[in-house]
Parts: sequence; C-alpha cells; structure tokens
Amino acid sequence: MNVHRAGVRKAVMPVAGLGTRFLPATKATPKEMLPVVDKPAIQYVVEEAVAAGLTDVLMVTGRNKRPLEDHFDRNHELEEALLRKGDTEKLSRVCGLSDLAAIHYVRQGDPRGLGHAVLCAAPHVGAEPFAVLLGDDLIDPRDPLLSRMAEVRDRLGGSVVALMEVPSRQVHLYGCAATRVTAENDVVQVTELVEKPDPGSAPSNYAVIGRYVLEPAVFDVLGRTAPGRGGEIQLTDALQELIQQGRPVHGVVFGGRRYDTGDRADYLRATVRLACEHKDLGDEFQGWLRAFVDQELADGRIPSASHHPVSAAVS
Repeated sequence: MNVHRAGVRKAVMPVAGLGTRFLPATKATPKEMLPVVDKPAIQYVVEEAVAAGLTDVLMVTGRNKRPLEDHFDRNHELEEALLRKGDTEKLSRVCGLSDLAAIHYVRQGDPRGLGHAVLCAAPHVGAEPFAVLLGDDLIDPRDPLLSRMAEVRDRLGGSVVALMEVPSRQVHLYGCAATRVTAENDVVQVTELVEKPDPGSAPSNYAVIGRYVLEPAVFDVLGRTAPGRGGEIQLTDALQELIQQGRPVHGVVFGGRRYDTGDRADYLRATVRLACEHKDLGDEFQGWLRAFVDQELADGRIPSASHHPVSAAVS
C-alpha cells in the first residue's frame, strides 16, 4: 500500500528556465519539450510523479512555454486524423497525455531562482506537503526514488531531499549536504546544506539532485530568504534555515539510474542510453551503435571503446 499518497499528492515542476545552453534549438521551443527518443523530457518527469501516486501537478512557467500546455492538452484534430487512419496505438498515446494527472500552470514572472519558483506555488499547494521535481533530472522508472522519498517523509516528517554521491571535482556544481547516518542504509539526516560550495570547501560528496519532498513551512522561509548564490533565491538556503530551526531534513541517498539532460553532452548521452533500452527501437539501435563504434575504432577516430561514452551506453 502506498501510504504516502495520503500525505503527498501535489507535485511542483519549475519550468521557467530559458534553456540558453541549447540555443538556437530553444529559441522558440522550451527546453523541456526537447525530445528524448520519442517523448519530450517533461513527459518523463510527469510520468514519474504519477507513478509515485501524485495526482496534482503544478508547472511554474515563464514566457514561451505555451507548448508545454499544448502537449498535455487534447488535440481533437490530431485525434480524429489518427482515428480515421485506424492508428489506435498512437491514438492511445496521444489521448493518454491529458489524463495523466490534473495539470495546472502558474507564471513565475520575474525569474529569481529555484526558491522563488517554488514560492510561486504556495497559493496552489497551501498547507500540504508537496514534491518538487526538476526537469533536467530524469530518473529511470525502474528506480522509484520519489516513492521512497515520500515514504521517508511520511514516517519521519519534515522535508526530504535526494542525494547522490559525485566526484569531488563536481561537488561545486551542486547544492551539497553534510549528513549524519541513521539506522537505514539509504537514509541520512542532513545537518547542513551549502549551495555550490567553493572548490575544496564542500562538507561532503553528497550532491542534492532535482527531487525534493517538502513541508509547507518552507514557504514562510522562502518569503523572507534573501538572494544568495548567483543573486537568486536559493531553495538550499531556505532548507538550511529549516535545519537551523530544528526542523527535520533527511536525505535519501540515490544510487540508481539518473539521466542528466541539463547540458548538451549529457542530453545526448541520456538519449543514447534510453534509446538502447527502448522496447521498440532498442535492439536495432544497439546493433547500429555497435557497428558505428567498431568502425570508428577501425578508422582510429576514437582511442578505445572501453573509454568511450557511446560504447559504455551499449555495454
């Protein structure tokens, strides 16, 4: 039984970013709508929330994000065309999008950081615990991270963040957590959070990745949180204040499959990995990919298949 459904039923997805790292592709198309194999990235995130039992999704949007709304809305002309063709398989996939969850939208307006985006959700969320899912992180559906986080929050209260161990050279790119062990191997108590610590000053190698289950008290803190790192209102800073107030913040240490679509190289790697595992395309694509890598090796354009990210994806 998914007992967490009684406690956490709303998901907040900040999607107001400009996606400048993907220009010019994102000049007129939201980065969340870039395809990862045959689905836009944001659809994977919504499906993850639904699989964890969340039935209410709020997207915090900005300018030029109308395609997100269109994607999860009905398209009667397309549906009728597919029906006339008798293409019931594609028809079911298209119609199912509008039935995934109750999806709502609110404009962020002035983009002042992740903390500000979460604060924009306060009127919709109210006094309930809620989840925050960032669209740059895709979590493999075989690794139910969000369900585990909600279950931990249900038992221990407070807020829960997702943590992943990263190499020391990368810690400065993330929010970072100092932790204390608990009786559960994958659960730690968070004693300090630092947003993008200076190289060499991180309290650990535990990086905060884009999944949170938060108590509504975070809204009061965000409302008075001053801009921090990068001149933005940081969610990490608000969580640190909750820790200082003595409110519990725990971390679920994730060791599963995470696909980072936040930059171009990682986006391509995510696409290759998911294409290799696709139920319809996987076998054919892996065959082509192996042949491609073999030819690249034979021509001397890559030094060693064992050190190449493409070969790692099909191994």
